[in-house]
Amino acid sequence: MGGLAGFALGGLIGSMLFGGLRGGLGGGIGLLELLILGGAVLFLVRMFRSRPAPEPAYAGAAAGGSAYGAPGSTWTGAQGGPAVAEAATPSDLARGLGHIGQMDTDFDPEAFSRWARAVFNDVQQGIVRRDMSALDDRLTPQEYARLQAQCDQLRGARQTNRIEQIVFDRAEISEAWQESGQDWVTVYFVVSLVDYTVDDASGGLVDGSKSPQGVEEFWTFTRPVGPKPWRLSAIQPA
Repeated sequence: MGGLAGFALGGLIGSMLFGGLRGGLGGGIGLLELLILGGAVLFLVRMFRSRPAPEPAYAGAAAGGSAYGAPGSTWTGAQGGPAVAEAATPSDLARGLGHIGQMDTDFDPEAFSRWARAVFNDVQQGIVRRDMSALDDRLTPQEYARLQAQCDQLRGARQTNRIEQIVFDRAEISEAWQESGQDWVTVYFVVSLVDYTVDDASGGLVDGSKSPQGVEEFWTFTRPVGPKPWRLSAIQPA
């Protein structure tokens, strides 16, 4: 319960207690006062319990659903955690990139976007192989565990998620900032691809479509401040 609520409740209780004592000179609190006091306490408790907790700025993705729109596919974007990322203003983006560049003079936004595009492709291939071990050095532990869990789910179901014909329309940095000793960069992807899941035994289509579809996602990368390796930390649908 917040400080203002506690103050108000304390004042209400005090006024009833001492008011009752002054009025009754030892007669105690009457039944009406007790009912009013109980109702006030219940109202305040319910009111402050119903206040929503703030959401974190970024969080890992939740399992279930498909980031590419194929119902039941196990490759997912971020859900249930952060709000969808929005592109920073040009001045905010330039400021964030400038701060990163001050601590890493070799940082090149264009080269970073090309590297992020390669990571995008490699993650898809890891999903197809149902094995993310080759990307262990490019994923945060949390993101590695999430993606590998999806691979394990596919393997357990004896299914393979095919992701093919990847064509990049856009792959550009949309946000850059420093926070709590970490560099953060978000890349906005606009991609066309084919995403479907097949049964290992029969080869039959389980989910998805063999027709190309459009995908828009924000991929966020992080590292300790300075010239250190980047790792993918979150994927969010745009």
